[in-house]
Amino acid sequence: MKFVLRTAALLCAPLIALSACSSTATQPTDATSSAGSAASATQSADINASGEISVTNCGKTLSLPGPAKKMYINDGNIIALALAAGAHKEITAVSSLGRDIPVLKQKYGAEVVDGLNEVSKDYPTLESILAAAPDLVVAGWNYGFSEGKNLTPDILKERGIPSYLLTESCRQEGSNKRGIVDPWEAVRIDINNLGAITGHADTAKGVIEDMDQRLSALEKAAKPEKQPVVFVFDSAKDTIFTSGSFGAPNAIIEAAGGVNAAADVDDTWTTVSWEKLATAKPDIIAFVEYPGQSYEDKVQILKEHPVSKDFPAVAEERFVNLPYALWTESPMNIDAAEYLRKAFEQHKLAPESDVKIHLDMPAELPGLGKLPKK
Repeated sequence: MKFVLRTAALLCAPLIALSACSSTATQPTDATSSAGSAASATQSADINASGEISVTNCGKTLSLPGPAKKMYINDGNIIALALAAGAHKEITAVSSLGRDIPVLKQKYGAEVVDGLNEVSKDYPTLESILAAAPDLVVAGWNYGFSEGKNLTPDILKERGIPSYLLTESCRQEGSNKRGIVDPWEAVRIDINNLGAITGHADTAKGVIEDMDQRLSALEKAAKPEKQPVVFVFDSAKDTIFTSGSFGAPNAIIEAAGGVNAAADVDDTWTTVSWEKLATAKPDIIAFVEYPGQSYEDKVQILKEHPVSKDFPAVAEERFVNLPYALWTESPMNIDAAEYLRKAFEQHKLAPESDVKIHLDMPAELPGLGKLPKK
């Protein structure tokens, strides 16, 4: 029996076929050409006569003996993917949840989020995973998995635990650079796959349809004469941590009608020089809200650094600060795109439109007063 999970036709999306118990599933090996191709992607999950479920993940077949019922999931954005797919009862343990608790409660409800079993405040360890005895670990490269931390899918496989990798974190062939598909397609793939392997295919399909309808509304919005340039300012010191062409922010910015200042960087999340910011001269600066460097710290850095202190965007505080789970691959990327579009309108960088904000931000979010209202 096969459940076919359809996704919308998408420019810049590769054709990805998912087939069970087969080596015929294909994935483009050249990341640049795959991201630039136009195709209609149809995701499917195969369930054979014995109940085994197979999907394709980062170009490889992942087969499970049956629906996942005890998932260990790391990071708020990846937890959100599972919650969106309707799989909250199939989550046995989570880690790195804390920074995203407020926005996850706004999106999925306090009862659901309070019911999650957080076994580690930080990234997972092999010990914390083994103690939870999951039937599937859902994480990603630099989203919990790292050779340097001695926690990889291969290490878990040796102990009989399968892994599902966040599609945004899939590595390009022959490289540690991440990103092989358009970021919106990454969201579709992961929600579809997580819905399929937990028995919630219909719920997943509905979430994707809602996202695509909202993307269509953004696409129909009146275009500005000049596309606003957005610089994603995750954190900074000697260099700036930002997001390139394969990161969720690139898709968010483009959907909102803007241009990512780091769109020419062939990666998801990476560091760039201050000269990159100087050249960009952004119209809007987008902050990623999470511990490590506060909103106030980032504002101070920008107002004091010789490269940025005289930027109109800094002087006028054209800042958009959104939680981590909205900027990293998640079902809330569409919410980020709506906020960014309305921020363009708020700062007279785009014409007014009928685009609506669907998600209230938590009251405790720093910089909340500068965000457009729902």
